Amino acid sequence: MAWLLASAGVGVLVYIVIKRMTARPRPLHAHQGLKVSVAPLDQYSFPSGHTLHAVNFAIQLSVFAPPLMWLLLPFAMAIAISRLVLGLHYLSDVLAGALLGGMIALLALYLQGM
Repeated sequence: MAWLLASAGVGVLVYIVIKRMTARPRPLHAHQGLKVSVAPLDQYSFPSGHTLHAVNFAIQLSVFAPPLMWLLLPFAMAIAISRLVLGLHYLSDVLAGALLGGMIALLALYLQGM
């Protein structure tokens, strides 16, 4: 569990730094008239932090509990899709979040000797 928490911390640092560097406005700020049903957590959209964490956790937990993979991976995909449906992210935000989450998970697993 310590690795999950550590990788979550790395994920937060990574996406905060990238969000501040890119400063990409969310779809609701860039496209007037777009209505969202959920208020965003911050003003920038790139990358999707929710997707980053969902993919990171799904991959790591799937390695330690393979039978859960069939629940974890679709759950991570549902989170990614929800970010688009809610109008909070562009497709590239979600894809970048998934890629970063996967990279963080693989790094954590590598460092654990998995």
